[in-house]
Amino acid sequence: MSITNPNSTKTFYDRISSAYDAIADAGEHRARERGLEALAVQPGEQVLEIGFGTGHSLLELAKATGPSGEVRGVDISDGMYQIAQRRLAKAGYEERVQLTVANTPPLPYEDHSFDVVTMSFTLELFPLETIPILLAEVRRVLKPGGRFGTVSMTTTPRGQDDSFLEKTYKWMHAHFPHIVDCQPIEVARLVTDAGFHITKNIEMEIWTMPVAAVVATADTAG
Repeated sequence: MSITNPNSTKTFYDRISSAYDAIADAGEHRARERGLEALAVQPGEQVLEIGFGTGHSLLELAKATGPSGEVRGVDISDGMYQIAQRRLAKAGYEERVQLTVANTPPLPYEDHSFDVVTMSFTLELFPLETIPILLAEVRRVLKPGGRFGTVSMTTTPRGQDDSFLEKTYKWMHAHFPHIVDCQPIEVARLVTDAGFHITKNIEMEIWTMPVAAVVATADTAG
């Protein structure tokens, strides 16, 4: 990930990597699973996950693509890399998934490399001015007609009030971004503005905070 201070971000995720599942996965896992279901990855596809974290989705992607497919992942954290590698090795999939530790954007891959690019609770970690740059990179590495999927915290729909927790979360992000590092974003608008065509937009909630699972296609290469 490319954050305002990538060194501090990397250090933060390295420190919490061993506890991340206990901290966050209990709330995130169902939304992440629904996002993968909506993407419907097929055997033989080439797939990239940005911000692979502790590797839950990598394992499911490796199963879905099968022996003829290919899965790659990129994350900023060495700690997350180590945990993800152990998870893959325990399941017998470490030879089927290639992981990279890097600060992004740019993405360290060639043009038109992937049928699918996916991320979960990652897009909202980037500064708002960086998100269009990252999405342009996603379009660049996708094959024409490829699919992009993201599960992200999203803003409250117009006409509705933020929940108390949503208001608290936004305040914490504004005042203590080193602790609350992500922020609700207008997922659908950002994806559409980047030149994608949205095919699925699934609305959910985690602890009263809105979450969206969006699937979109890139009609032309970025």
